[in-house]
Formats: sequence, structure tokens, C-alpha cells
Amino acid sequence: MQLKWTAVALAALTLVACGKKEEAAAPAATPAPTAAAPAAAPPADTLVVKIGHVGPTSGAIAHLGKDNELGAKMAIEDLNAKGLKIGDKVAKFELLAEDDAGDPKQGTAVAQKLVDSKVNGIVGHLNSGTTIPASKLYSDAGIPQVSPSATNPKYTRQGFKTTFRVVADDTQLGGTLGKYAVETLKGKNIAVIDDRTAYGQGVAEEFEKAVKAAGGNIVGHEFTTDKSTDFNAILTKLKGAKPDILFFGGMDAVGGPMLKQVKQLGMTVKFMGGDGLCTGELAKLAGDAVGEEMVVCAEAGGVDGDFKQPLEDFKAKFKTKNGVDVQIYAPYVYDAVNVLAEAMVKAGSSDPEKYLPEVGKVQYKGVTGPIAFDEKGDIKNGALTLYTYKAGKREQIAVVR
Repeated sequence: MQLKWTAVALAALTLVACGKKEEAAAPAATPAPTAAAPAAAPPADTLVVKIGHVGPTSGAIAHLGKDNELGAKMAIEDLNAKGLKIGDKVAKFELLAEDDAGDPKQGTAVAQKLVDSKVNGIVGHLNSGTTIPASKLYSDAGIPQVSPSATNPKYTRQGFKTTFRVVADDTQLGGTLGKYAVETLKGKNIAVIDDRTAYGQGVAEEFEKAVKAAGGNIVGHEFTTDKSTDFNAILTKLKGAKPDILFFGGMDAVGGPMLKQVKQLGMTVKFMGGDGLCTGELAKLAGDAVGEEMVVCAEAGGVDGDFKQPLEDFKAKFKTKNGVDVQIYAPYVYDAVNVLAEAMVKAGSSDPEKYLPEVGKVQYKGVTGPIAFDEKGDIKNGALTLYTYKAGKREQIAVVR
């Protein structure tokens, strides 16, 4: 037994020491790759409808862009579940989602990509600064565009027939906040900061106009950027003017850190802002600096009465499906997708040229309230919702029109 084992062992050692590569066992043959089967064509009675969505899903305000994109996905899924018919065909909606990172150059690049993809309609972009330059490309291509959140008035005042929005613009947003600062909050000395973006500058200018019209006193107007993190210089300068209200035109990603520095400097002010500031995320970004009723902001939209429950139902469904709360504009994105679908059904066609006239005639009952457009493409009788923050959570003050 020992001799047999030794012989076997010696044989094995000989193979290890002297074996050549060509003597090793050949590996199992790898099957030749097979060509991927072509995607099955949709049934003859199906109409593929491509909806483009653009928002900043990367960068400082990615939480807002992702919120919007989730709203678009929910709309597409719900439309497909309904088996909606356009003409004599069942529509199969597809979402083409793009990231513009809140950057105008990237915004126009992805806009051109969607135009080249021959989308049937566009929902977006989120920021005014990306929405406005992209709107020229969509207009040139004749593709209807519904923005769920761009509030700069210029967007719908360029003479394009393709631009629509489902929220109130900065004229109403900034104007309402300016009047509220003087008449309700009794602001005597009011300071302003804006981030120089199309949105931030626009809403700040409208706020300042309304303050002056209401008899308020502007004691200073300073500027920052949408990427800044240090505001001590401008805040110290404004502190010397002893404001009782400080308005910021910009987004929550900048407003949160700014609030922290306001507290560090010992400034006792009401901190106001528009919809870019007025998010569920602000309390996390500002921490305990958000204070108790220290912040007053407005969302460019809002419902009351019979429309309050549908919006609450949507928010509950959104949380169940996505595991996160609505940040701010997902319901408006959801409605914007449905507005396009409604116009296609009325026209019996998803061809942009054929259904575009119907977009302007839409009378749609959405989760954000009734939607109809004026001759510019702005929502008629747009609402605003005023909010404050208590115990780290956003709390509604009132809905105004």
C-alpha cells in the first residue's frame, strides 16, 4: 500500500515539475457569442409615446431633481396602467429622463439629445436658468414643453407657442412675499440677497419691487452664487444695516448653510425665500438654525378646498412607492405629464404639430388643482402656499391666489 502511494505521488510530482502548457487540460470551449435578439416590435395597435424629462439629478440640488423624476415615473406608470387610447391605438408611454445638473450648457445639450430622439413632449426643466435656454431648442423643433417648476417670467414671454407651466411665476411669487413682508410681518428694514441665477435674481427683484410698492424700506441688496458656502462678508455688511427681515433668492442647498451663518452672527431676522428655499430638505440643511417660525417661504403652487385631499393622497402614494416624502414639485411633474397626455387624447394624435394646439385649451383636474393656461402658456389663477417651519418640519400658513 505504501509502495503504491509512493508511486502515485512520484508520478504526480513528475507531472507538476515537467508538465508543459500544451499538456495541461484544455479549458472547456467557450460558446461563440450569439447576437442579441432584436427588441420585439410593439403590437400594430400600440402607439409608442416618448416623454422627455429633465432635472438636476446630480449636484447640490439633486434631491429636487430626483423628486421631479420620480413624479414623472409615477405618471408614466399610471398612464400605462390605464391603457389610454390616442386615436384608435393604445398608447405605451416611455420616459426618457436626462440630467442637466442645474447647468445651462448641460441643459441645452440634453435638450438637443431629446429633440434628436424625437420625443413627443417635454416635462422640465426644474430651474429657470436651464429651462429658458432649452426652450428655444424645443420651440424650434415644435415640441410642447411643460415646466413644473421654472418660475422666471421670461420663460413664457419669449413668443414661443410651445412653452407652458403649471405653477405661478416670480411676478406673483416675489410680489406676494414682498407684500406679506411689509403688511403681515410688519418688516421695517428689509435686506435682500440673491444668487445671480435666472431664478434667484428674478424672484429677488420681484420681491424688492413689491416691498417698495407696499411702503417697505430696502436697506441693502447683496449677491452670492449658487455654489457658495461662505456668506460671512455679505451677512456682516447687512447686519450693520439692522434688518428685521432678510430675503434670499436662491435654492435650499445655499439657503440652509446661509441660515446657519445668520445664527452664528447673532442676526435676529425673519428669513424669507421663494419656492427654491421652501423644501422639506431645508430643515436638514439648516439644522437648528431653521428656528421656530423664523423662516417664511412660499411654494409656487398649492391647493385648498376640494383639491386638498387628492394632493394628500398623491403624497401618501408617493411615499409608499418610493420610500421618501415629496420634496416639493413631484406632484406638478405628475400633472404636467398628464396634461400632455390629455392634449394628445383630445387631438387623437401624439404628433407634436397636431396636439400642440390642444395643450393651450386643456381644462385638467390634477392632483395640484385645476390646470388651464392663458395666452402666454402661464397657468390661470395660479396659487401660492405660504409656509414656516416648526420643530424642524415645514408647516403650512395659508394658500393665496
